[in-house]
Amino acid sequence: MRLRHTVAALMVLAACQPLPRAAEPASRAAISTGGVALPPMKLFSEARGGNGSVTTSNADIARDFIDLAFRLESGRDLEVLTRFEGPIRVRMTGTPPAGMRTELDRVLARMRREAGLDIRRSSGADANITIQAVSGDQIRRYLPQAACFVVPNVSSLSDYNRARRRAQASWTGLTERDRIAIFVPNDVSPQEVRDCLHEELAQALGPLNDLYRLDNSVFNDDNIHTVLTPFDMLILRAFYAPELQSGMTRDQVAARLPGILARLNPAGERRANRNLPETSRDWIDAIQNALGPGASSAVRLRAAARALNTAQRSGWRDHRLGFSHYAYARLVQSTDPQAALYHYRQADAIYGRNPDTAIHRAFVRAQLAAHAVARGDANEALTLLEGQPELARRYENAALLSSLMMLQAEALELAGRGDAAQRIRRDSLGWARYGFGPDWAVRAKLSEVAALNPQRTGG
Repeated sequence: MRLRHTVAALMVLAACQPLPRAAEPASRAAISTGGVALPPMKLFSEARGGNGSVTTSNADIARDFIDLAFRLESGRDLEVLTRFEGPIRVRMTGTPPAGMRTELDRVLARMRREAGLDIRRSSGADANITIQAVSGDQIRRYLPQAACFVVPNVSSLSDYNRARRRAQASWTGLTERDRIAIFVPNDVSPQEVRDCLHEELAQALGPLNDLYRLDNSVFNDDNIHTVLTPFDMLILRAFYAPELQSGMTRDQVAARLPGILARLNPAGERRANRNLPETSRDWIDAIQNALGPGASSAVRLRAAARALNTAQRSGWRDHRLGFSHYAYARLVQSTDPQAALYHYRQADAIYGRNPDTAIHRAFVRAQLAAHAVARGDANEALTLLEGQPELARRYENAALLSSLMMLQAEALELAGRGDAAQRIRRDSLGWARYGFGPDWAVRAKLSEVAALNPQRTGG
């Protein structure tokens, strides 16, 4: 099976958190959200998936393609390439939440337009891919750490229950893809539903592996990218190039990739290779222990420290070093805010060196702005947040977008610009309904951000 992990949920589910405060009475109450009338949910209309072009060299893309297509996340190698041969039809079953069909139609339209796939929604039982909407509890009954997952040779959760201990549900025995099921939760936020659709549908069609060295892809367990990027669409287009077919070996695919990529991405022929080093298993295990579920705070913090130490000893200067600083800062923030601030600034500097990590930097800027608001420094907060909501909108991350806007509103309140703060705060709520889901979650996020403002807490 292939699954979307809950690992790195810190990056996606919260863009800021209150800093520790002295236990003294507040001089003014934080925003009372119980009676706030929430506006209609906002939706992304134009599918862009972040930056509009692929900036990676074709030599690097060829290496990435091979590592994505011929290895599972477990590290086990796959002997042959597998894909669907012929038109691909997708159906939806179970109890899909409102808007799920629209999100599916949007991503399928992008796949037709950007990846050149013959893929459409169908209602027939003979569909190649079945997306079953079930409760999160049903998913966790089988995979406690999964948000959603994809399995070959089954069409329902009951099929999977019968097949999961047999070779039938294994990717390693496939020579061609014919029938695949995706299990998506129907009781989470609209954004989480959409994210699962994008990532698991892409895995059902193409690569089964994730690579932390990719900074511009959903094929990465850091969960920074929430929708398929231009890089991902290029990978899928190459996956279904006529020069390739199911059953080809690694060497056969590698021999044809240069010509395929030269045809599909001519600009990549002129780009310099980055040739980033492999991501060590030690770092992967440490980062997953730090950000995954089930461990104590002390265990998480030690794991984050190991990940940061591994990245530094390995001599990395790319986004993985930035992510190591960011993860450590998030985990130390409640006990040592000054240490967290130092590591956020390190991550900010690292992400700032590469245009492809602009969205990574937006997460860090949210944290730095939260610190500035908590100190009562409106000017610094507004400077840090400049342009960040627009970036989050371009990458279609409503949870991040709404959090950034709420922070802007608090900074504007600090600066004495109450009318502007009120407008931005209200606008943020429509995005929060998409990003965080139920009204109570939206109100909780609004209260969380408001509690940063020392004018409200007597801080």
